[in-house]
Amino acid sequence: MAEALAERCRAGVGVNVLLDAVGSKNMPKKYRTLMERSGCHVASYHSLNPLALKRINHRNHRRVLVVDGRVGFTGGTGVGDKWTGDGRREGHWRQTDVRIEGPIVRQIQAAFAENWRDATGVLLSGAAYFPEIEPRGGLVAQTIKSSPASGAAEAYLLFFLALEGARSSILLTNPYFVPDGTMSDALVRAVKRGVDVQIITAGNADTNLDRLVRQASHAHFGRVLEAGAKIYEYRPALLHAKTMVVDGQWVSIGSANLDNRSFALNNELNLAFLDRGLAARMTEVFREDLRYTKPVRYDDWVRHRVRNAFYLPLIPLRDQL
Repeated sequence: MAEALAERCRAGVGVNVLLDAVGSKNMPKKYRTLMERSGCHVASYHSLNPLALKRINHRNHRRVLVVDGRVGFTGGTGVGDKWTGDGRREGHWRQTDVRIEGPIVRQIQAAFAENWRDATGVLLSGAAYFPEIEPRGGLVAQTIKSSPASGAAEAYLLFFLALEGARSSILLTNPYFVPDGTMSDALVRAVKRGVDVQIITAGNADTNLDRLVRQASHAHFGRVLEAGAKIYEYRPALLHAKTMVVDGQWVSIGSANLDNRSFALNNELNLAFLDRGLAARMTEVFREDLRYTKPVRYDDWVRHRVRNAFYLPLIPLRDQL
């Protein structure tokens, strides 16, 4: 990937690469050097400065790739070996992303430009970044940008309003299922009004911290399971996809997890679509993933609830890392 970007720089294409300072801390220095020597502009978002601890905790969790201002990609994929497989084997994360064209690309570009300005002080503008774009189809789409600078409420409201608005079905895929009381109440209310609520969350973990958070998240399963929702844990590899399908017509794909870090601390980006065709495709994806899951039974949860509650205090610690 570094060589591909460097080659485009040498060919005269303007390339801006924004790396989260924490998320990319293990990236070999030689890759940054390669890009910079080839003419790429490379910047780090919120570098590790011990004099600005609060700022360090606000990470850029957005995934954005925009080509020529006309083609955009977003979702949850990063650049690394974990994303090179099919998500069905250990060590290769299960992910969902979206490729878009049309006027919505300008909003994706704006999300990148916002973080680039924050990191470098440089404002990206002009036709090279924001060309006039004709509609590419009839699909209705919007971006949901969430960041600490704006109170970070947008990602939370996206999830909450989608749950509250559901009338027939909710298919939620998210690696971290750590809802607060208000979000849990919304899920319970959805079940009680007859909505089929199905949730796929991570049943595998790559790090000790993720294992602890996964264990702690089990403490949040009880009320939702008891109400009648179905929860499944994805087994082959780490589940990293963040998607939702509501009522067979509304779809969200993006970077936000169902936890406080995404809702209150990170810069996040989701795309929402109103389209039955896309919803049908994402429903197929959900059904396929179900084949690789293990259901969480309420009776099993009751037997382990004391152990799960023991890990619950660790969740706020993750928000400080």
